[in-house]
Amino acid sequence: MARRRGRMNVGGMGANPNDLMRQVQKMQEEMTRVQEETEQEVITLSSGGGMVEVSITGGLEIQSIKIKPEVVDPEDVEMLEDLILAAVNEAIQKAQSLMSDRMSGLTGGLGIPGLI
Repeated sequence: MARRRGRMNVGGMGANPNDLMRQVQKMQEEMTRVQEETEQEVITLSSGGGMVEVSITGGLEIQSIKIKPEVVDPEDVEMLEDLILAAVNEAIQKAQSLMSDRMSGLTGGLGIPGLI
């Protein structure tokens, strides 16, 4: 059986290095754009039935923490601390998930190390 020589066709793309580099650069530019947009997006979550509300950016920067006056009990500071901790942790998880979802949409779920 004779072997064919010439360009390999991987995934429907020609193996032209210049084309591949342009595609990689385009993907990098798009990923940078999506990452910057997501980092600016504000996500708001609450705990304790809305008693504590945390707003965080996709870049994991806390924008605000709002506490309803009725949850402030000098006799039970620990409960307030727990509510704040729960809201902040949930907000961080949601922001990380948002970034991951947006980036995996660009990479087609390739799981490229170091991208997220």
